[in-house]
Amino acid sequence: MAEKDDYLVEILVDLGFVTAEQVEALRPEAQTAGVGVVDLMVANKVIRPADVTQAKAAHFGAEVVSLSEMRLTDDVLSAIPRHIAKKYRVVPVFKHDGSITVALSDPSDLDTIDSLNHLLHGQIEVRVASEQDIEAALNKYYGAAQDGVSKMIQDITEGEVEIPRLPGAGAGDDGAAVEADAPIIKLVNSLIVEAFKMRASDIHLEPLSKRFRVRYRVDGVLQEMKSPPKRLQASILSRLKIQSNMSISEHRIPQDGRIQAQVGGKMIDLRVSCLPTNHGESIVMRILDKEGLRLGLPELGFFTDDQQTFERLIGLPDGILLVTGPTGSGKTTTLYSCLHFINRPDRKIITVEDPVEYQLAGINQVQVNETVGLTFSLALRSMLRQAPNVIMLGEIRDLETATIAINASLTGHLVFSTLHTNDAPSAVTRLIDIGVKPFLVASSTRALMAQRLVRKVCKRCAIPYQPSEVELRTLNMDPNQLAEAKFQQGKGCADCSQTGYRGRFGVFEIFVIDDEARKLIYEKVPSSVLRTRAREMGMRTLREDGVRKILAGLTTPDEVIRATVGDVD
Repeated sequence: MAEKDDYLVEILVDLGFVTAEQVEALRPEAQTAGVGVVDLMVANKVIRPADVTQAKAAHFGAEVVSLSEMRLTDDVLSAIPRHIAKKYRVVPVFKHDGSITVALSDPSDLDTIDSLNHLLHGQIEVRVASEQDIEAALNKYYGAAQDGVSKMIQDITEGEVEIPRLPGAGAGDDGAAVEADAPIIKLVNSLIVEAFKMRASDIHLEPLSKRFRVRYRVDGVLQEMKSPPKRLQASILSRLKIQSNMSISEHRIPQDGRIQAQVGGKMIDLRVSCLPTNHGESIVMRILDKEGLRLGLPELGFFTDDQQTFERLIGLPDGILLVTGPTGSGKTTTLYSCLHFINRPDRKIITVEDPVEYQLAGINQVQVNETVGLTFSLALRSMLRQAPNVIMLGEIRDLETATIAINASLTGHLVFSTLHTNDAPSAVTRLIDIGVKPFLVASSTRALMAQRLVRKVCKRCAIPYQPSEVELRTLNMDPNQLAEAKFQQGKGCADCSQTGYRGRFGVFEIFVIDDEARKLIYEKVPSSVLRTRAREMGMRTLREDGVRKILAGLTTPDEVIRATVGDVD
């Protein structure tokens, strides 16, 4: 096998990527291991995969292309069907007058080039790209390689995805024409399944003046995907409106709906919002995996000390625990994880939510339905007669709900809920602002926790990293902390779609209310005074907790700075 890549070794030496002495030193080891010298040099990081790609291209006089920097159009991608691109590991990059230019990783693979000439009935021109670049492009433009989920979605035409039509959906809207349009149904199903496979939380379908843009929100960041043709915009929107029980004849006002889809035996919910815009209706679908939430407290991002504090708080017999933060900061997920942690046969737990986002076994979950008068406050009053031990409110929205929740906490119930405030101490001010008496807030509140979500460095492509002086200064890092820091960042791989991040976790600030803090609340002091007291008690700010996780190599300074931009301490 060593002789097989001798030509490549010579080119690598000629190009200056490696010396002849290095090659000869590694050749015996390669022969013993039965691998090529080039493969061994890559494994030992003597050379980079990009150097091998450059050498292959130089030998065959081919041009090297960077697929990650190219924007491939639908017209070009349609030149090679999905199954051919996947089988032969090639990506079309140009199409001109009957010839197709393709990128592949090995220009010496004449069998593949001959097969493509035969299958595509045209002249093939070759460009060279790295294997990682090819893999990432195939995932991006043709869908990811098969795994537990994507095997189920490989051929969307075989009906693996079931999106049942809701009773009465589209009644009177002449939806039969869309229902019968099988290609549109398959296309819409594929959009949903691809988003689920990529772990997206939202699907954004946005009509623009000359195109119909599709974006997925993955780990909190929008990623643009291959867009369907503009001519299919009306059909796609109509299909989604029918499935979510909206009127397809109404284009002037916003509408909301819901789709239930069974993907690979898992039931997912999609909350659908339709908003009229200048160039058509914009649809955003929020994906809720009703069976997918099985997070323990460590998975949320708690370090051991914070986890111990939090476990003690959620084990209390009564009082209110509030989780604060903006929309999309993971508050609901944290509350569900709390319920999962304390869910035992000797405790009765009831939740009031709008909507019920995840199903938890052994817990009574109530869905708010304002159209029939089932409001937060009415549901909360009724559930107290059910003698629960633990109550979870999706959100404290008004004085009536807050008053009932506080009274429940004072009569022996443990109450979890959320508020929209920027930091933990501001939750006290918010409750007083909506009309709750300060003495009630002081006597009922056990702890306040603010949180944000930051992206996690991809484990597969993580490399050591040295932050800049600006980043260190912005984060106000203690020089003593830097000695044992493990700064890391992701360089980008197919597993993380070249972003360098995969998954998210929380950064937290926990304010435990003590007697001194209760006295300050009763005196209606500003939140800045409460924050000072919390800091005296040892409360870490969001940014300080983020810095701990940067030092542990879990995330990057950019992420923490972005998520805690309002944290001025």
